Amino acid sequence: MKAIQFKSFGNPEVLEYVELPTPQADAQHAVVRVVAASVNPSDVKNVSGHFEHTVLPRTPGRDFSGVVVDGPQAWLNAEVWGTGGDIGFTRDGTHAEFLKVPLAALSRKPSTLTHAQASAIGVNFVVAWLGTVEYAKLQAGETIAVIGAGGGVGGAVVQIAKARGARVIAVDRRPLDADTPAGRLIDAYVPFDEHVAERLRELTGGAGAEVVYDTVGGVAFETALSLAKRRGRVLEISSTGKRRVEFDLIDFYHNETQLLGVDSAKLGVAESAPLMTALVEGFESGKLSAPAIAQEFPLERAREAYEAVAAGTRGRVVVRMQ
Repeated sequence: MKAIQFKSFGNPEVLEYVELPTPQADAQHAVVRVVAASVNPSDVKNVSGHFEHTVLPRTPGRDFSGVVVDGPQAWLNAEVWGTGGDIGFTRDGTHAEFLKVPLAALSRKPSTLTHAQASAIGVNFVVAWLGTVEYAKLQAGETIAVIGAGGGVGGAVVQIAKARGARVIAVDRRPLDADTPAGRLIDAYVPFDEHVAERLRELTGGAGAEVVYDTVGGVAFETALSLAKRRGRVLEISSTGKRRVEFDLIDFYHNETQLLGVDSAKLGVAESAPLMTALVEGFESGKLSAPAIAQEFPLERAREAYEAVAAGTRGRVVVRMQ
């Protein structure tokens, strides 16, 4: 099979278009013919050597959509989708024509999504669901402030929160595009500047938000804490620009704030499958929408796809295998 592989860490130039043995199914695994696979910023970071646990040589890629071609009879020809923090890191990933996954990793993709759309869901929506639903347990009627709402994860948080009946306040450096799913769904927008806490409290009767989902972290961390209502929940998934942070501990415990870290990379492709399955109803009912696909590349041009993501392309970048 054709695949992308890297044998050393570096910029996208280290990616090679190679021929590798086609994987075979066994009693515990199935083989998926990958139709499309997105490229995430974490894939670019993986190739650059950002993650210490990556084993070389490696085919990268976390998200995928495809068809089961080898495995249990009940799954043959089924259209499936998935993601995982192990594929592309400690086991070969999705930027290849075929992918071997544990049977527990199989999840049927929504019939309403194309393979390209389905391949762009995984990482962003899993970490959004994990934080919003599993950890914060966001309830209908609550207010959630989403820092970085215009990004991939932020946009997924907006959609999931609205589907659960929450009020969503977008916090970003610029207004969200009204033509995007997230831009159409938000209830209010607050610029991320020195007045953000004041403005958000004006929108919440002085109380603050029950949930703050901070997709930026680092330089935004103290701001995130300032937006939380008493006994509010603050979710952190990143540390942009600042790994070590300081905050007023007295204010923190007086507010009885709950601080929660969220890391979907800890979920392997099998552990992520139940969350992918939980998302299916939202896409099939129309409560959730696929993000915009900014660019598509054939597998042999995957290096260009990585360069596009590294350059900060807005919208999702997808590699197609056929």
